[in-house]
Amino acid sequence: MTRLTILEYPDARLRTRALPVTVFDAALQALVEDMFETMYAAPGVGLAATQVDRHLRLITADCSEEQNRPLVFINPTILSQTGQSELEEGCLSVPRFYEWIGRAECITVGALDRHGKAFELEADGLLSVCIQHEMDHLEGKLFVDYLSELKRGRIRNKLEKDRRGRAL
Repeated sequence: MTRLTILEYPDARLRTRALPVTVFDAALQALVEDMFETMYAAPGVGLAATQVDRHLRLITADCSEEQNRPLVFINPTILSQTGQSELEEGCLSVPRFYEWIGRAECITVGALDRHGKAFELEADGLLSVCIQHEMDHLEGKLFVDYLSELKRGRIRNKLEKDRRGRAL
């Protein structure tokens, strides 16, 4: 397995809309494994392929305390959603920043597993937020897009300053 590089905001590649997965081959299986390796090492609870510069409709997630319930969502679609909740979200592509974001409280998602088998999953709490957050990535959207332009600008400037500092 390989740890992949996670793109950071405001990298323009994060704005790319992901394409549907149509081939379930060894390369896809390797990408899934590499995404889990990257997600767990970061550490994070979810990762969209877009974040690692692979523009496919693929999400890995594991919201368990023990990190022992890995989930793969390929070509996911939200089939239903109910309620409204607000949780503090962070993002591996926007490191060290957390903001309160409103999302559906409960969702039912339809997707394909890593082998192309269709399934549906009902999710609430952190898993619901995680899936919605990662699905936004597949559309080229980040959680900072839910914030005011002022907050977005401050975050962008801070991250760019940090990157310049690391480059020295």
